[in-house]
Amino acid sequence: MKLFDKYSFEGVQVRDPGLKNYINIRPVIVPKTFGRHAKQQFHKTQDLNIVERLMNHLFVPGHRGKKHLRTSEHCTGKTTTIWKVMKDTLDIIEKRTKKNPLEVLVGAIENASLREEITSFKLGGMSVRKAVIASPQRRIDLALRLITQGSYQKASKGKPMAQCLAEELIAAYDYDSSKSHSIKEKERIEREAAGAR
Repeated sequence: MKLFDKYSFEGVQVRDPGLKNYINIRPVIVPKTFGRHAKQQFHKTQDLNIVERLMNHLFVPGHRGKKHLRTSEHCTGKTTTIWKVMKDTLDIIEKRTKKNPLEVLVGAIENASLREEITSFKLGGMSVRKAVIASPQRRIDLALRLITQGSYQKASKGKPMAQCLAEELIAAYDYDSSKSHSIKEKERIEREAAGAR
């Protein structure tokens, strides 16, 4: 079975041992489950292919922090639109890197997933920030969120979404913090967490 009847899952591996059980790379042709497992806990891990999880994040990229940094009104929620963006993205990655785009996607998610983050809690009337280890499920969700948000920020300047997403994934795969929003944010959060230990 090949994704979109074009891209093979053969040889695609998750190298990060902490994420191995949480990134689903079982072969599918059409990455769409129509939310049939949504009521089951941890359904994302076992039943959703990693490509479908990225596509679900593309529907609603969300906001940076708690502010409406940029509007997401142009996100229509149309599956066919997101499929077209995803297909074009994978084509661009294949042309530029001469590698399997699914391998680049998995590598980018592994590189962009942060290991530590900060939580704040009240202690005797004052707010205290403390570094905590991120769970594997949250690491993947945050990586996907950072990748989509960085792509949408670039796309708001007039570039096609597929091109912006491809550039973000390639830069994250190469661990280039000067070009990748997700890697830059990951390094910033981990630096803050190191200071709050």
